[in-house]
Amino acid sequence: MPHITGLRLAVDIGGTFTDTVLMDADEAVLATTKTPTTPQNPTLGALDGVRHVMTQAGRDWSEVTGFVHGTTLATNALIERRGAKVGSITNDGFRDILEIAYERRYSQYDINLEKPDLIVPRDRAWTIPGRMDVDGQEVTPLNEAAVPELATALREQGIEAVAICLLHAYANPAHELRLRALLQDRLPGVSISLSHEVSPEAREFDRLCTTIANAYIQPLMSNYLIDFARQFAEGGITCPILMMTAGGGMTTLETAAALPIRLVESGPAGGAILAARVAQTAEERDVLSFDMGGTTAKLCLIDNYQPQTARRFEIARAERFIKGSGMPVRIPVLEMIEIGAGGGSIASVDRLGRVQVGPQSAGSEPGPAAFGKGGTAPTVTDADILQGLIEPASFAEGRLQIDIHAAETAMVAQIGDALDMSPGEAAAGISEIVDENMAGAGRMHAVESGKDLSTRTMIAFGGNGPLHATRVARRAGVSRILIPKDPGVGSAVGFLYAPVSFEIVRSRYAMLDALDIDGLNAFFEAMIAEARGVVRAGAPDGPLTCRRTAFMRYHGQGHEIEIPLPDRALTTQDMAPLQDAFETEYSAQFARAVPGMPIEVLNWSVRIASATDDPRDASRRGATSRAEPARQTPIRCDISGQTRQADIYDRASLLPGHQLVGPALIVEPQTTTYVSADFAAEVAGDGTLILTRMEAP
Repeated sequence: MPHITGLRLAVDIGGTFTDTVLMDADEAVLATTKTPTTPQNPTLGALDGVRHVMTQAGRDWSEVTGFVHGTTLATNALIERRGAKVGSITNDGFRDILEIAYERRYSQYDINLEKPDLIVPRDRAWTIPGRMDVDGQEVTPLNEAAVPELATALREQGIEAVAICLLHAYANPAHELRLRALLQDRLPGVSISLSHEVSPEAREFDRLCTTIANAYIQPLMSNYLIDFARQFAEGGITCPILMMTAGGGMTTLETAAALPIRLVESGPAGGAILAARVAQTAEERDVLSFDMGGTTAKLCLIDNYQPQTARRFEIARAERFIKGSGMPVRIPVLEMIEIGAGGGSIASVDRLGRVQVGPQSAGSEPGPAAFGKGGTAPTVTDADILQGLIEPASFAEGRLQIDIHAAETAMVAQIGDALDMSPGEAAAGISEIVDENMAGAGRMHAVESGKDLSTRTMIAFGGNGPLHATRVARRAGVSRILIPKDPGVGSAVGFLYAPVSFEIVRSRYAMLDALDIDGLNAFFEAMIAEARGVVRAGAPDGPLTCRRTAFMRYHGQGHEIEIPLPDRALTTQDMAPLQDAFETEYSAQFARAVPGMPIEVLNWSVRIASATDDPRDASRRGATSRAEPARQTPIRCDISGQTRQADIYDRASLLPGHQLVGPALIVEPQTTTYVSADFAAEVAGDGTLILTRMEAP
């Protein structure tokens, strides 16, 4: 992170709330707030949040010298299909890349299978003669004479954005660049995305899908970012605004506008960055990050203080738990599992008499029934309120009046009457289901990665994470939980710890025993220069770090393993250690290596990032003492199902060393931590809450 001497501001626009954090140069949080997201114009909710924290801190907007922004707008536009009208251009003879895909059904025996919506139908897929080979050598020249007719067809179809994906453009982009130049002269105002800029990797189906997704949201995101910067400049912000990316770094507005696909899942990435920092501070090497907001819950595995990463994920799955049912996107991301389970998730009874929770959400408008804004469907937040787990007077900093009667009415009308349950029983049923859904997702994610949740510590945050942490942890087999400071706006806090970074993954096929070392080093230098240019636009000063990676596999296999490389030019002496590293990692993942099998490398990556400081270890605990509750309230105990008195503590009054046992509620401005009856809590030296499971009472 570049050194900043003034104030730093973070804004995270979520599906339900917009979180805003103001931090000083010493990383002390001066003010935080949650404001309802304004879907019609998300900038308005962000402006409200910034006004609130600046007023709360008594500071002026001109003092802000660092501003980081993350938004769900790109994600939601793809999921809700609110993007531009896109046309695609591929090589002659390859019009049906999208239709053919991987030539398989994601659910083999489903006779009613719903194919993924890949945005571009066949009548908006065009081709042009010309071809490069796998080495980047021109086989057939680009047919420039076909461009005028192609431009006319695009214009007549009303195309607003074009995705150009030509074979082997990652090896030689000359045809893509020339085609864009010719089309721009004939189609002013139409945005054009090139595959070698968006996703310069082999596998043309994934590359085309990623380029289409980028083109689809580019006009929307470009206009949004321009308007966002303008309105904040009018408000008094003079510093550059950086955007959080899915890979856990920051980039400039200009790069974000050109490659908006990298903004998808940027908010959750901030949460994973926060969790990694909390883990490092507490010296917890292996943790489970649990971020539950108003619309979704996100779980991420963190090993040795580093969030798990991936290069491919799917958007808008037709079947949300089945791989292959969505639109593949190939960009560097922090790997996490996200499910439709948040405070606003709507509960209903299906035709078989079963309670279902999510993925539909009440969002911020109208929101849960208890918000009194016109919502009539019972939600997870309504269920928590009816169980006494949310104190109405302190909810949302007292700026939202809780209507308990409205929550009861919705619960009875939609759940209670159908299943002959009281409002409290229906609320408990909703909690049981949503908590099991989240725990089950975490267990599945861990098993797919070959890992065990029971040995991990959970780090919980988000508007609803601390409220559900003990209930989810119990079901997931986790016995230790950390709740950081300011957890309700955790992702926004994470933004302020992220480096300015940019990662490039590019295909260059080679056999390990026949590497062109000089050519490969030149290849790396070109990628490093490109990535450094992007990073220096956002971090003009200070040291940079470089991470190089090879994606290797045995000859003939379909997928690669990520192997780190030394941060220097490679030599012939590196080949034997590189083979050993691959075989060691392959054995770790698949139990054994394959002796004598040739090894090939498909992709290489470079990640340039501004340097970040290691967090100070302030989590050490000193003398302990019993915390005194401020008051008590009746709750429905999630262990016994009976009504019990729970102690209420104001988090601001808890000091390092304070201890307490559940059932208890620890309240703060943006969230509540529920300490179940089988958990005890202690305050660490840095204010982090440490929850430890006891024997069930």
